[in-house]
Parts: sequence; structure tokens; C-alpha cells
Amino acid sequence: MRKSNRSKPIDVEIDKLTNSIELAATGDVFNTTIVRVTIEDLRLIKKAGWLFNWHREVRSQQRQVYRLMTENNPDIIQGLISMEDKGDHIYMHLIESAGFNRGGSKTFLGVPGNLIAHGCRLSMELGYDGFVAFTAKTALIEHYKKELGAEVLHGTLMQLNSVAARNLVQRYKL
Repeated sequence: MRKSNRSKPIDVEIDKLTNSIELAATGDVFNTTIVRVTIEDLRLIKKAGWLFNWHREVRSQQRQVYRLMTENNPDIIQGLISMEDKGDHIYMHLIESAGFNRGGSKTFLGVPGNLIAHGCRLSMELGYDGFVAFTAKTALIEHYKKELGAEVLHGTLMQLNSVAARNLVQRYKL
């Protein structure tokens, strides 16, 4: 049986909206870069610690995967996001912080917010006014409304409109 190419609901908690990413232990801020993941980059995405099959995402013809790194350590991936250009908005399929950036003892704060802001910036660059859609886990709908300014379109389908997108992009100075 062929595996479904359907997206999973977004299940990442926005720990903190920062201006970049912040070392949890000290509050020190680190500049970041976000680049598209290529087939050659798959060696950087080790199986251990990642919850999703990022190799399949990278190989998808419709999706683009981006990796977030600190400027001074480009070989350590802090988080990943998979998005698709839908012609009038960006659809966010998956987003994940690296294993060391999840849970109570995470290394960096602000990884999910940084990745989502990148999706908003990409949407703006493509002329979509920052619109980004995603399917949320039901339990996180109110969280996304409060933290990101997202709004429900239908059921668990949510969007970031131009105002919410602009706020995120300005916060992360993308």
C-alpha cells in the first residue's frame, strides 16, 4: 500500500516569539540563516531525533523544505519546515524543532516562530501578502490564535493573514 502524501496537523508549540533564536539557559540571542534543503543536505538530517520523514519531504516535487541554523554553526539544524506554493498562498505541511530544541530542557527558544516567519516572508516575496495556511491540531488552535494571530478558516484549517504575517516578519527581521 502506498503511503499517503497528506499533511499531518501542525503540532508545534510556539515557545517564545523572539527576534531570532535565544539560548534558553542564558537568554543570549543568535543570528540565524534559513536555506532550502537539497538532496545533498540530507546527510545533515540524521534519522535519530526527527519525528517526521524529512527525506520524503525533500524528495517531494511539490514541497520545499527549509532548514534553520545559527550563522556560526551552519551544519547543525535547529529546525525544519516543509511548505508548498499553492499559487495564491503558502501551505505549511510540516514544521519541527530539532530534538534538542523540544521539551523542558530545550537548547534554543524561538525556533518554530522563526520558521513560520520565513514562510510568511516567502509568501510576501511571491506576492501573496504573507498568507500562510496550515492544518492545526485541535488542541493547539487557541494557542496559534493567541501566539501567532492565526485565524480559523474552517474546522482545523487556519491561516496567517497579511497583518499577522507582517508582525512575524518584522519581529524576526526577515
